[in-house]
Amino acid sequence: MSNRRRMYIILVVDVVIIWAAIAISYMFRFNGSIPPYYEQQMYGFALITTAICGLSLAFFRMYRRMWQYASIGEIIELIKAVIIGMTASFLVTSIAFGKEVPLSIATRTVELMLLFMGGSRFLWRLIRVNRTAKMELTHHILVVGAGDCGALIAKEIMSSKMFAGSRLIGFIDDDPHKQSMRVVGYPVLGNRYDIIEIVHKYQVHDIVIAMPSSKRSDITDIINICTMTKAKVKIIPAINDFITGRLAVKTLRNVDVEDLLGREPVQIDLQGVMDYVTDKVVLVTGAGGSIGSELSRQIAAFKPRKLLLLGHGENSIYTIEMELRAKFPDVKLETVIADIQDRPRMESVFRSFKPQVIFHAAAHKHVPLMERNPSEAVKNNVFGTKNVADCADKYGAERFVMISSDKAVNPTSVMGATKRIAEMYIQSLNTSSRTQFVAVRFGNVLGSRGSVIPRFKEQIAAGGPVTVTHPDMVRYFMTIPEAVQLVIQAGAFAKGGEIFILDMGKPVRILDLAKDLIRLSGLEPDVDIKIEFTGMREGEKLFEELLTEAEATTATQHERIYVGQPLEISQSELELQMRRFEKVLGEDRNTVKAAIEAIVPFYSNVS
Repeated sequence: MSNRRRMYIILVVDVVIIWAAIAISYMFRFNGSIPPYYEQQMYGFALITTAICGLSLAFFRMYRRMWQYASIGEIIELIKAVIIGMTASFLVTSIAFGKEVPLSIATRTVELMLLFMGGSRFLWRLIRVNRTAKMELTHHILVVGAGDCGALIAKEIMSSKMFAGSRLIGFIDDDPHKQSMRVVGYPVLGNRYDIIEIVHKYQVHDIVIAMPSSKRSDITDIINICTMTKAKVKIIPAINDFITGRLAVKTLRNVDVEDLLGREPVQIDLQGVMDYVTDKVVLVTGAGGSIGSELSRQIAAFKPRKLLLLGHGENSIYTIEMELRAKFPDVKLETVIADIQDRPRMESVFRSFKPQVIFHAAAHKHVPLMERNPSEAVKNNVFGTKNVADCADKYGAERFVMISSDKAVNPTSVMGATKRIAEMYIQSLNTSSRTQFVAVRFGNVLGSRGSVIPRFKEQIAAGGPVTVTHPDMVRYFMTIPEAVQLVIQAGAFAKGGEIFILDMGKPVRILDLAKDLIRLSGLEPDVDIKIEFTGMREGEKLFEELLTEAEATTATQHERIYVGQPLEISQSELELQMRRFEKVLGEDRNTVKAAIEAIVPFYSNVS
């Protein structure tokens, strides 16, 4: 039925109710025998009330409401409209007829109008709900969280065309006072530990987690329970959307693997970061990459005097440039297409722009590829870093923050070993430079290019199989924004020569990660999507470490950043080894790997 037709039907019903209420009130007042004068007044009162109350009801938008989703707010507005309309009608009629309408008649008319109008609208809602219940409902939905957010989401689900043919089963809430209660007409069926049983009992297809202000650890626990079912899981993204009124069905998103980490948001010292970034010329190398682009986004928010986006790939640099120009129109940007292996080009960049703070994120990071191409890993990760660091020293940069990796600890891969050499080089350079050189070491980041998560998602979308190298493979993970926030914060703590280690939380088994991703897609591991083990690749370790035995950590001002004890590294000896190193570039793999082993005391060439 169209909205216009529905409005006319309700309007006609209201007119009938007004006349019936007035007639019944007069009949009661005069015991069924209305005197001629009052009969004339009754007709006049009915006409005036129809006009004035009709306008009052229209003013309060009583004919533009979806009554099948009515709540207390609609009833209150109806009461206001009737009382205001009847008061005005009572006064106008009394003036027009020279004798006021009996107060008992006016009072009873208000009561009857509210009873009949409220009842007719409730009946309308009842008919619509019953009609919906009789429809073939293909999807059953369960909402976790019976608070304000859950109630709003429930109403959105009932009214949204996106959920046509779906039925809300009820709520889950851990509050014992809400058990067996009803929220917007739907029952609270149990707590988080009842989810699996309820999903099975009611054949739930979708679970919506509506707990935007809850602790991450609680949400993670609930998600883990939900992944043990076959239901698809969606989540309200943030408390901000609830507060600012942007909450709607379209804000729901699929639960992602990031939600399973369960760590609270990073809190950073804004003043400390502003002191070394704001109004400075900041250079980000590898600015088109996963980490580099996020660094650029977050640094732009601190209003540097100029932000230099340096990268080798023109497409990725163009993409981040366009994004930043749209989001931060007041920040002055310079895009630099350059290869960090090109020393003259690096000299030119530093001479032209004189960057004061450098975030060095450019690197080759793919472990198996670097095993097969060790010379390229050395050129980029070692000598590329050397070029940028030497220029930072030569042109008087204040601070140099290098992005390192947990694979640099007791490395078994070429990638890890080259990152360790880069760490050693900047530590040695720090002893004689005015520039403060530091490295920040962390594990894998979720969703970065070439990482396991996008690969798993591609395999699941293709119907499987999902390939895992080893059933006991374990890695540390954090989100890209989380890692970058901590990198920027670590830069504020720099005094020179430190290796900062980020708290990566608990290590995650890759096999469990694969299973979680399959379940979050609404599928069953090894039933809908097969998991295959392919064997460990070149250079890989089962477990990653964040410290060598010789390094000891101390706490910093930030609870999730630690600083490793700097090792004594002879700058002259390292320079000599680097010159020898240059001579083997381009040789066969084993020769290059042997040269790496001569520099990195912890490197184990297992190939």
